[in-house]
Amino acid sequence: MSWLKTNTYHHSDFADLEALCKKKAESGLKISLCIPTLNEEATIGKVVVILKSELMDRFPLIDEIAVIDSGSTDKTGEVAKSFGAEFYYSGDIMSSTGFKRGKGENLWKAIHQLKGDIIAYVDADIANIHPRFVYGLIGPLLEKPEVSYVKAFYERPLAFSQGIRPTGGGRVTEILVRPLFSLFYPELTQLFQPLSGEYAVRRETLEKIPFPIGYGVETSHILDVYKEDGMKAFAQVDLDQRVHRNQDTNALGKMSFGILQSFLGRLQDHGKVSDLAELSSVYRSLQATGTEYEQIEKEILEEERPPINTIPEYLEKFPR
Repeated sequence: MSWLKTNTYHHSDFADLEALCKKKAESGLKISLCIPTLNEEATIGKVVVILKSELMDRFPLIDEIAVIDSGSTDKTGEVAKSFGAEFYYSGDIMSSTGFKRGKGENLWKAIHQLKGDIIAYVDADIANIHPRFVYGLIGPLLEKPEVSYVKAFYERPLAFSQGIRPTGGGRVTEILVRPLFSLFYPELTQLFQPLSGEYAVRRETLEKIPFPIGYGVETSHILDVYKEDGMKAFAQVDLDQRVHRNQDTNALGKMSFGILQSFLGRLQDHGKVSDLAELSSVYRSLQATGTEYEQIEKEILEEERPPINTIPEYLEKFPR
């Protein structure tokens, strides 16, 4: 039976939270929830209160909820703490390593800050937040010891319609990442949404992979885990629908540019291409204002943090 059949789940498979908590207790594992943020005061309160009330207070599935922040200038921290989440600025975590702005930085620093054997990552801008966004991802890790990395997939509607759900991911996935996977990593095309912002991972897997701090973090994770452990390490869970902010095409172009940098670098590291020319880090777009035309240049450099198990400060806290 193919991986798609055996390792694809629906969140309802794990909706019996009492049974899931029993599996967790039997495993002896601790589970942490990380919510990376930057100026999310409008949504962070709802996310925290719904997940904490159901998955910590009512059912002891999660041992901690922590918001890891890139330096918000609004009331994200104040709101998060008022609803019971721990709040940390990523710049204060492993201060010896400095600070870089980006979601990948928050995810990387969270490995040091949180104590869980499993870390679930959930974005802060989900308008229809529900406990399934966490328990759905935790379920396969408690059910299958060989699974180490669980990705979410869902319908991402601009205008949702009933009936047959379109398969696949968002715009960048279908236009960029799926074609690249089809060319170079055909097995990975079984992932519906490799770029989804919700996933849960075992600590020992997170420890050994590098973290791009920008747009390429999800793609790089998948390629590195696949190279090391193959498809058996992955599972994916259907979370039905996710409602969130939709980005314009200019923003998606910048995202694609960053992803391409990371992807091409991995191709070379994995021996799939050789003698790759030096790549530009400048993204160039065009803008027309009336009859005035100009080219806009923005540097997008996909810096990477090394595997965290190479950082002395981390090894002091989590010795191996």
